Amino acid sequence: MKAKLIAAAMALVAMAGFNNTAEGCSRVLYVGNDSLRIVGRSLDWKTPIPTNLYVYPRGMHKQGNSIPGSVEWTSKYGAVYAVGYDGGVTEGMNEKGLVVNGLFCKGTIYVNDSTMNRPPMSLAMFPAWVLDLCANTPEAVELIGKHDFNISGATFDGGTVSTLHWGITDKEGRSAIVEFDKGTIRIYQGQDIPVLTNDPTFPQMNAINDYWVKKGGTHTLPGTVSSPDRFVRGYFFDHNVEKTADADLGFSIIRSILFNVSVPYTYTVEGEGNVSSTQWRSFANIRDLRYYFDVVTNPGAFYIDLNKCDLRPGASVMKIDTSKSSDFVGDVTSKLFKTKPFTPMY
Repeated sequence: MKAKLIAAAMALVAMAGFNNTAEGCSRVLYVGNDSLRIVGRSLDWKTPIPTNLYVYPRGMHKQGNSIPGSVEWTSKYGAVYAVGYDGGVTEGMNEKGLVVNGLFCKGTIYVNDSTMNRPPMSLAMFPAWVLDLCANTPEAVELIGKHDFNISGATFDGGTVSTLHWGITDKEGRSAIVEFDKGTIRIYQGQDIPVLTNDPTFPQMNAINDYWVKKGGTHTLPGTVSSPDRFVRGYFFDHNVEKTADADLGFSIIRSILFNVSVPYTYTVEGEGNVSSTQWRSFANIRDLRYYFDVVTNPGAFYIDLNKCDLRPGASVMKIDTSKSSDFVGDVTSKLFKTKPFTPMY
């Protein structure tokens, strides 16, 4: 049985090597001491994705789509969102320390015949819906697991479809990976789930990683920019770095791991037009409610401290325009400015 498992894993590795065209992203959870947890993620794409940061207060009424009968809600929690093209929430962290990250997963199919008449929910608002209503991962799993919605999304960047899966983590380390399989939701739960990248599906990816765990990793690690290789490297280094309670050192550690699994900026492979450079990285310090952002063309990284934000009902929506952040370093909470809510790309 063991031999069959290793053979299957190696077959998947081989397949992944020939499928290096998928748009990438990587998520790694660093668990330190004294409840320090930092979720780091990279966003990899073939062209720049303008992504601005928005801080939304509690008590805002929102809808999941512009179609009549769409999912509607009023936010219980304030949150910081990373919003691509000023039109869709890619990820974020709320004031309770819940983190949601959306990553590409090419085999995703959101709908089937049984979901078609359920209330519409756009991908542009799905992460916000979870962050607005859930204080922790069990609540998020319950909300999503009811599947009383029909998810869809606008294409972007010349017709690209957003086929995603999501990593969810709370302040106690309870984690969930959410994938859609031909319209059926698959949710994989665990404590401090360390890594998520892209294809293949999460169970298959873990089978590949199990093979490399048995090999050790100290002297041999896969080195390409493929999704399984990034997963394996992220897992190995995450399990072999120092544990600290210091927020600044923890940020440095997880940032260095994300550097190792990122795709060098402007890197291309001849004949593989969709191999994707890392555009930005984020780091959500769950314990201290700091949300770091690291644009790869900027010389430094900066963060928003949710503890310093006015998240009371009726407070203004606030924004950081990352196109003007080239000299931002450290705490930039004071640089947030009042803005209108973004217009979702339903």
